[in-house]
Order: sequence, then C-alpha cells, then structure tokens
Amino acid sequence: MSIAAAVQTRLARTTGLRCPRLDYRLLGVVLCLLALGLVMVTSASVSMADRQFGQPFYYGLRQAVYLLVGLGAAALVFGIRMAHWARAGVPVLLLALGLLAVVLVPGVGNTVNGATRWIALGPVNLQVSEPAKLLLLIYLAGYLVRHGEEVRSKVSGFIKPMAVLIVAAALLLAEPDFGATVVLFATALAMMFLAGVRWWQFGTLIGGSGLALAILAVSSPYRMTRLTTFIDPWKDPFDSGFQLTQSLIAIGRGHWFGVGLGSGVQKLFYLPEAHTDFVFAVFAEEFGLVGVVLLLALYGFLVWRAFAIGSVAEKAGDRFSGYLAYGIGTWLALQSAINIGVNMGLLPTKGLTLPLLSYGGSSLVVMCVAFGLLLRIDYETRCSVHTLPANTPLPQRRAPRRPV
Repeated sequence: MSIAAAVQTRLARTTGLRCPRLDYRLLGVVLCLLALGLVMVTSASVSMADRQFGQPFYYGLRQAVYLLVGLGAAALVFGIRMAHWARAGVPVLLLALGLLAVVLVPGVGNTVNGATRWIALGPVNLQVSEPAKLLLLIYLAGYLVRHGEEVRSKVSGFIKPMAVLIVAAALLLAEPDFGATVVLFATALAMMFLAGVRWWQFGTLIGGSGLALAILAVSSPYRMTRLTTFIDPWKDPFDSGFQLTQSLIAIGRGHWFGVGLGSGVQKLFYLPEAHTDFVFAVFAEEFGLVGVVLLLALYGFLVWRAFAIGSVAEKAGDRFSGYLAYGIGTWLALQSAINIGVNMGLLPTKGLTLPLLSYGGSSLVVMCVAFGLLLRIDYETRCSVHTLPANTPLPQRRAPRRPV
C-alpha cells in the first residue's frame, strides 16, 4: 500500500472524514480554458476556413475532435499509477529521442515554411516536439529521484541529464524549433534547481545555456531577423514586422471590454496565424483588458495548483510525482508567458502555441495528457501528512530498491 493510500485510510478511521477524490477546481479551470479555446479557434478561423475550404467551421470542428481525443487520452493516463511512469525512464527517453530523430529522416517528416517538425499520421500531423517535451520531463523527474544525491553533490550528477538534453536540443534545432528548445531547457533547469542542485552548479548551467542559446540565435540569419524585427516592428510594418504590428493593433483595439466575441477585425486576413500562435491577440481584441486579466488569472491558478500539488507530493515522500508536477507547472508558465509576450511584442517570435487555447492537435492532446498526469498526482497524494492531526503517527514505508 502506498503512503498516500495508507494515510487516507488512517484519516478516515481517526476522523471519520473522507478526502475528495479529485481537485474539481483544477479540473474545472482546465475544462473552462479548453472550452474557451474551442470558441476562440472557431472565431479566429471562420473567415480563413471559409476561403480555404468553403467550410467556415473547418478548424473549429477539427479542434473539437482533437479536444475529444485529448480528454480521452487524459482519462486513460489518469488511470495509470505514477509508480509505473517512475519505472519507465529509459523507454520514455528512447521514445522521445526516437520521435525527434525520425522526423528528420527524408520522406518521413513534413516540411512547412522551412521547418520539418511534423509526421503524417493519416489525416493529421503529429508535431513531435510536443510529446517529446513531456516524455523528457518524465525521464528527468525519474532521474532526479534515482540519482538525487549525486545530482546534489557531484558535478557528474547534473552533467549526465544535461548531456541527454543537449542531444534532444540538437535534434530540435535541426528541425528547426528554437522555441521548443528554450522551453525544454528552461523547464529542465527549474526542475534541477528544485531538486537541490547547488547554487554554483545552477549558475553555471544558466550561464552556459544562456550563452549557447544566444550564439544559436545570432548565428542563424532567420533568427537574427526575428530578433531585429521584435525590437522595432514598425521599421518594416508591411514585411518582416507585419505579423507583430497586426497583433499589436488587435490588442489595442480591445480597450477595456473588447469589441465582442466574433466582432474582431484583425483576424479577417490581416493577422497571420490568427487561430494558432496569435489567438491571444484575437482574444484581447474581442474581450479587452478585462478578459485578458481573467485569462491570466486562469493560467496563474493552473501554475499555482501544479506547484502546490508538487509540494504536497514531495512532502508525502513521492519525489518523482513532485518533480514532475513542478515540471508541468514550469512548462505551462513558460510557454504561456512566451506566447503572450510574443503577441504583445515583448519577446521575439518563437512559433509556440498558447496552451489549451491555440489550434493544434499535438499541443492540445499533449497538454490534456499533462493535466491528466497532474490530476493523477493529486489523486494519489490528496490525503497527505498535512491533512492528519498532529498526534497521528505516520505509516511506515519500506525504502524502495535502488535501480541498477
């Protein structure tokens, strides 16, 4: 019996209380954002879908299908004990690297706008970086548990996972997918910091990673163009700065309360990628500053709950689940902040979707799976030591065997 289950049983016997089985607040906010995303994708893509396919709701219907698949995948993942994920470190690592490698094989990966990031699976395209990020976080969480003492005390402890991440980053940059590389590295560094990496090691990692990413940014002409465009998009508003200037116009038109759902103008062939990377700009135009603040509050709640769930899991003795929850929360915070920053002209264009809101099957399904894992972590640790009276003894737990 796991420590969480034993504590739950003791709590029921000593106090007569029963712990709620799910975090319905977390589930409700996720479902709210998913529903809002479906509405916004439909609103932002109506004109484009009508012109391209003669079906105004083409993208909206596809998003609805992706949503159903994502919810089904989340339910499936929720039924799997976290102990199984903790033992699957090597298989998930090989799967992640395999996905990143196979997309680069000529004839396998699909190239769109100069980037080879997708594998055709029948009528849909899988963006391999999305599942690969989650799989690598699962591997890293397990590694930090198995080699926690080495990570905290020896240089080799954090060089080994960094070597794996460098291989993954090289494959991502070969696609190229600079945005996914930044998110993956930043999330991994945050997980290692929370696992107890010493300050000088963490500082070295930050400095080295930052220097490497800066060199990569300035060494590629298209990345340098994105950087210079981000600094002054109005210098060339009809060419390199067109997308950002149109996004800023959309956000500015929203004022306090927006122009109303469906009444946005910038999505009508002015703002490129309105239903994918720049759906936030459409949302800001149609719901205004008040809507934006509420949206940010919803994302903030999800990030807070992820870290709170991780903290409870770690204190209950399940460090793997705790580190993974920290990773999911950091990933959500970083990708949301980067996407919104790009839409507002605060960051250079990265090509990252807004989690749970943007159009895209790979991103939506993987994010649903991530929250399925988060709900499972909360489910297993909900009745933790913090819900017991102070004089209640804790159940004993046998130390797990160290994997070879």
